[in-house]
Amino acid sequence: MTAVVDDVGSSGAGYLTDERLAIQAMAREFAAKEVLPVANELDPVKGEIPMELRQKMAELGFFGVLIPEEYGGLGLGVFEYALIVEELARAWMSVSSLIARGQQFTAGFTEEQRRDYLPRMATGDFLSAFALSEPDAGSDVAALSTRARREADGWRISGQKMWCTFADGADYLQVFARTSPIDRDHRSRGISCFIMPKPRGDLPPGVTGTPVRKIGYHGWKTWELSFDNAYAAGDSMVGPEGEGFKVAMGDLETARIHTAARAIGVARGALEDSVAYARQRVQFGRSIGENQAIRFKIAHMATEVEAARSLMYRVCTEVDAGRRNTVEASMVKYLATEMAERVTSEALQIHGGAGYTTDFAVERYWRDAKLTKIFEGTSEIQLKIISDSILGRQAR
Repeated sequence: MTAVVDDVGSSGAGYLTDERLAIQAMAREFAAKEVLPVANELDPVKGEIPMELRQKMAELGFFGVLIPEEYGGLGLGVFEYALIVEELARAWMSVSSLIARGQQFTAGFTEEQRRDYLPRMATGDFLSAFALSEPDAGSDVAALSTRARREADGWRISGQKMWCTFADGADYLQVFARTSPIDRDHRSRGISCFIMPKPRGDLPPGVTGTPVRKIGYHGWKTWELSFDNAYAAGDSMVGPEGEGFKVAMGDLETARIHTAARAIGVARGALEDSVAYARQRVQFGRSIGENQAIRFKIAHMATEVEAARSLMYRVCTEVDAGRRNTVEASMVKYLATEMAERVTSEALQIHGGAGYTTDFAVERYWRDAKLTKIFEGTSEIQLKIISDSILGRQAR
């Protein structure tokens, strides 16, 4: 397996304060020493993220970066969050995704829920799995058909969910279901969000599942779930009844920045590994890094990574300043994820036949980069958001 080399071409001038540089250095050292060796060992055999690694992440506060200090978190901004995510993703994208399970999509919590849940989330003791998508409701979230039926002291949920990563390992499912019939003119109305606590390692009573046969994003399982009158307590609803769509959409700026940071980290891993490989691989009596074709590939890859990172820094700065950046978040998500697929593909090409084996991490970056274009809104959805902001929404 290749070793970590210095980050190529990243200055961050004007953005990286001494505090941020310290946070970045801490996360980088942790990723290199604790995450990368585990990823290189477990990803090729589809092993799961070890509990010991999760505990070390909790001790560093990674699960509470965005959680206010009054609830036990670090109380930092989206910028610092993105710095940490990039470093973790450079080692293993699944680990960089895990830290979101305690600090995203919490905006709809009541004060009582915040006091109860956030301190446990900040320590990694109450992590979520997001049960939103369905077989017929992917990008079209408002098409979901899972139903929640009220009973005396709670709700009974029935329906199918897809792409629920970490459903077994999480401490609760965050489930979206219809609490009133669909209104064809306002399809997003009538959806409610529920918290469904469960034992870690099991699915809740009334919920069965089958792991999805994924080509990447290893380290944890992604599930297809069936809900058959599964119980949700009366006080488990997040946000007002019928406004779960707002809960799901309300944190998308942060979620899309998170995905951009993951994509940049994955691309950077592929770039750095390619630089190391180009220096050490010898053909025709000299290192392949002496060949202009390889040098130009690496130059282009480095430029693309830096361009995406620079936009991400700008968007993070705007969000932390309290300014709405929905379109810009879509732009950086689109730019970074499309870039990651190109850069990781070029990295695999630089590695040649070696890159098409699990002996080198570059194939992991390649597989995971593709996914970044799909989750948290596909590239096509991002283009629709961006184009609508420029040209106006299309008439139905």
